[in-house]
Amino acid sequence: MGGVWRMMPHDLPPWHVVYQQTRHWIKAGCFEAMAHDLRAILRLALDRNAEPSAAILDSRTLQSTPESGGRAGFDGHKKRMGSKVHLAVDMLGHLLALRVTPANEQDRAQVGELAKAVQLATEEKVEVAFVDQGYTGSAPAAAAEGAGIRLEVVKHHQAKRGFVLLPRRWVVERSFAWAARFRRLARDYERLATTLAGYHWLAFAMLMLKTLFSKSA
Repeated sequence: MGGVWRMMPHDLPPWHVVYQQTRHWIKAGCFEAMAHDLRAILRLALDRNAEPSAAILDSRTLQSTPESGGRAGFDGHKKRMGSKVHLAVDMLGHLLALRVTPANEQDRAQVGELAKAVQLATEEKVEVAFVDQGYTGSAPAAAAEGAGIRLEVVKHHQAKRGFVLLPRRWVVERSFAWAARFRRLARDYERLATTLAGYHWLAFAMLMLKTLFSKSA
């Protein structure tokens, strides 16, 4: 997943026809529904409940391009212009919910909408969400509590030297690494935020399909 629309192979329909159909699928939530169904199947295959009781929240900033620059924001921490992708994943790293915002939007301000989306996707089964210190404060905790989720902040080690895996938090970092391996998701190449979100759902559906087929082989 990473080709330019206008450079599609000639044995496929015209690029604008394929693009239009893809937009219809994204708008209808087809990729999102696929990802939710596949997540439930993989969890059941591991003798887990179909819906998780815990989630992990985090975000990553994608560098903007000429296509997405009009809606980009400046991330002062990462020192780059772009968009932020806010993810909620289960303890296996599978996608539960996401939001796309300009990079200058605060992570803690997205907790309420993410929490509502998580509960909608899991039939309100999630009880706790693990986050980093960027989500510290009463406002994000209250926003999560409004959706019936308790935020638990995973703090950094006092004497952190070099790369250190943080409990629970490493799972969502691995999910970001999975997504970054798709060329189309390495930067924000999309004119519309909804298209960028839709491609994340498609990428995670593809990842889960690969896992499912490897287990059945």
